[in-house]
Amino acid sequence: MTKISLPVNSPMLSADFTYGVATASFQIEGGAEHRLASIWDRFCATEGKIADGSNGEVACDHFNLWRQDIELIESLGVDAYRLSISWPRVITREGTLNQAGVDFYLGILDDLERKNIKAFVTLYHWDLPQHLEDNGGWLNRETAYLFRDYVDLITKAFGDRVYAYATLNEPFCSAYLGYEVGVHAPGIVGKEYGKKAAHHLLLAHGLAMQVLAKNSPDTLNGIVLNFTPCYPASNSSEDKGAAHFADDYFNQWYIKPLFDGEYPEILSQLPKAHHPDIHQGDMAIIAQPMDFLGVNYYTRAIYRADKQQDFVELPALEPRTDIGWEIYPKALTKLLVSLNEKYSLPPLYITENGAAMADELKDGSVNDLDRIDYYQSHLSAVHDAIGQGVDIRGYFAWSLMDNFEWAEGYLKRFGIVYVDYASQQRTVKASGNAYKNFISSRVAKK
Repeated sequence: MTKISLPVNSPMLSADFTYGVATASFQIEGGAEHRLASIWDRFCATEGKIADGSNGEVACDHFNLWRQDIELIESLGVDAYRLSISWPRVITREGTLNQAGVDFYLGILDDLERKNIKAFVTLYHWDLPQHLEDNGGWLNRETAYLFRDYVDLITKAFGDRVYAYATLNEPFCSAYLGYEVGVHAPGIVGKEYGKKAAHHLLLAHGLAMQVLAKNSPDTLNGIVLNFTPCYPASNSSEDKGAAHFADDYFNQWYIKPLFDGEYPEILSQLPKAHHPDIHQGDMAIIAQPMDFLGVNYYTRAIYRADKQQDFVELPALEPRTDIGWEIYPKALTKLLVSLNEKYSLPPLYITENGAAMADELKDGSVNDLDRIDYYQSHLSAVHDAIGQGVDIRGYFAWSLMDNFEWAEGYLKRFGIVYVDYASQQRTVKASGNAYKNFISSRVAKK
């Protein structure tokens, strides 16, 4: 397949449906010498944590190349660009604004505005200042309030330049991967830590939403959650129970407090030592009204029951992407419909969707037909969910360009633009051209 298409009557082909590309600060910016250290700098410097031993000190050098990168974004014909703000770049150790760091983002936001590209700003995409981690990080309740203060300062500085704010990106990854299994920064391991970190992250979200309501009432304000739908290995009641438990543990844990003001019932099954530290009034703060919910989806997971543990995840089935994740677009439709049935949701945006593929640059081009197939099947899955009554307003491809892929380093490429890390040369892949052509096929933008 070389192109992407949807039925001519699809609501996703209207001028009102938003298409974008997405990035994250630590993954692309570099410019590490112009900011404070983050937990990912320390994690990268720890032997054995990053697959290729690399770091984010240069990454895609977006810190220096941002002007050409925004021209690249404009050339793709997208409506919106989802970027994240580096907390260590814009806030000093003393908690005041770092004006040089703020000016970096003001330049980007002003350029986007000139080009009529909506700025979807993520306020936290995992790069916690290291000095806050030294004081307990997300295991310290105080960090939630320091996040609130950072959001207060930066949203005032940005003024009316932003179209939408997301407080957090994927708090599951920050809490579970960072503080429970330790495969992400800060690399802390222990089941007693994951839910405590998760609670403080969700509290930070709620506190930030209160600030956004005051400082930026005209932007769309919400949060971005990732979902990996949980499927049973068989139709046995044991396997179904294992999948349900995993779903509550990994997925519902982060969305149910936002809309129902409580954690899933499995809280009562967890050892007391694993419980979050919930203070009076916390759940009301967490359950602030939101203008949108961002949904990130890549794959599903399959679980079977186990006598020793609550569940065991089975190896991913074929077909798989280069990072080893099963390609299963039907789960995206089912996920969106089930969330819509379970909760009273605001409008949804698919804020990340994409695939790592084994791309090769040959004769100046990357013919990533497998990625085009992935986008085609998943855009069709979103179309199907809309047909079943889900209010979805936009879709963001992950990612704009190849970048630092966290614990995988530079080994895995998710971009629709190829990056030669030695020369920093950008090359639009076949998938990037297919995405551009698909977007331009819509009715004229308003």
